[in-house]
Amino acid sequence: MSVLVILVPPLVAAALVCVPFKRQWAAGVTVASSAIVLILTARIALRASTGDLAPDDGSVGALRWIAVDGLSALIVLLVAFVSTTAAIFSIGYMSRLRLRPWRLRLYYVNYNLFVFSMLAIPLLAEPTLVWIAVELTTLCSALLVSFENTREALEAAWKYVVLSLMGAGLALFGFLVLYAAVQASGWSGGYTWSALIQAAPRMPPALLQAAFLAILIGLGTKAGLVPMHTWLPDAHSQAPSPVCALLSGIETSTILYVILRLFPVMQASRNSHAETWALVLGLVSVGTAAFLLLQVRDYKRMFAFSTVEHMGIVLASVGFGAAAAGSGTMMQIVSHAVTKSFCFFAAGAVLMSEGTREIAGVRGLIGRSPAAGAALVIGGLGITGAPPLAVFLSELSILRAGLAQRLYLATALLALFIVIAFFGIMLHINRMVFGARETASRPLGGPERSEPAPDARFAIPFSCKLGLVVAAVPVLTLGLYQPQALQDLLQRAAAAL
Repeated sequence: MSVLVILVPPLVAAALVCVPFKRQWAAGVTVASSAIVLILTARIALRASTGDLAPDDGSVGALRWIAVDGLSALIVLLVAFVSTTAAIFSIGYMSRLRLRPWRLRLYYVNYNLFVFSMLAIPLLAEPTLVWIAVELTTLCSALLVSFENTREALEAAWKYVVLSLMGAGLALFGFLVLYAAVQASGWSGGYTWSALIQAAPRMPPALLQAAFLAILIGLGTKAGLVPMHTWLPDAHSQAPSPVCALLSGIETSTILYVILRLFPVMQASRNSHAETWALVLGLVSVGTAAFLLLQVRDYKRMFAFSTVEHMGIVLASVGFGAAAAGSGTMMQIVSHAVTKSFCFFAAGAVLMSEGTREIAGVRGLIGRSPAAGAALVIGGLGITGAPPLAVFLSELSILRAGLAQRLYLATALLALFIVIAFFGIMLHINRMVFGARETASRPLGGPERSEPAPDARFAIPFSCKLGLVVAAVPVLTLGLYQPQALQDLLQRAAAAL
């Protein structure tokens, strides 16, 4: 079975949702498409975990620019899972909005195209095609960020597009320099990720390092690394909650995946210093996000800043460079994807229940909406790394790797920033869920509001609860039990680094 089959369902769904049937038609088609993709990617991931899937396997990658290994199989599986839970959550979330039928169809068209673009990134093996897929995610997700059609949403979308395209230009320059380095090396074996590793020892170090820095900064803009992160809190707070789950849960990790692909290339070269750059930029991102979490006032922005923190943790773990850090990096990517998407589903439930994004406007949530309150507590504990949940295990593995490499100062700073972020997030969540109510919640307005009307508060739709339950399963279980197939897949993904 060719991996290209994975890309077919979202494209077909994007076309089918345009058919003007009943309002439930678009949602049903999207959920069915996401479920099919999840099944297909699970089969690919299972083959990759057993070693039955080689990057140059002709039965899987019929074209030279299509290839799958353990790392790409892991990323595509995460995209499929998060998009499935987000599609389920979207049914109830979007049904509560006062939208015209064509607006609802527009949402699902962009949703499916966004999923298609994210699936394409790990399946493509040629860097220039990967860059095109990355920019396709920007175009599709920008329309979803501005979907509410409020001034704040439009401003966030424009900021997202402008900064992302500036980073895209720098990243494109980096890929062009990388191609020039390949040509200067005399390599004639193609321009793919695996070919770059083989050609790296003969590439001019100056060109290779310049290409790496340009790509790191360019794609780091879209991944939300500090100081290129300023668009992320706005965009991830203004988009509909299911879209936020895709943006924060998996799109940032998918972009970071492209950066991770460069590290084996840099390691094959002499004196690349790539790990030093990664460690410094990662620590700056984690530290900045940790202190910003202490003063945030919007709980969706709170989870957005947490994404900046976790992208920094992943990059810092790569900077540690140990084999244990590689395993921790893969587990951090998995745990962040499933937990952060759940956090934004919980935030969506709070928004439907309370009608406000302001942290100060939500008090005593556990008594007013037990489902939303419990989900928010679970999400907060999960994303901050409370034991024995999955994020705790991955962060512990990363810190142990840092100590094993005798990077004591960097490890201590990373641990300190993680602790600050823990207390920052849980302080806000504790006040929202268990605090005494001091101010009335302020519903947000707009011509076509994404928030429920005041008379519709407290009633969370069944599909939203179902999405929360499905998304909570890996959040609650991966810290206690990991299937052998997943462990094998994580090991093979770490080996790709």
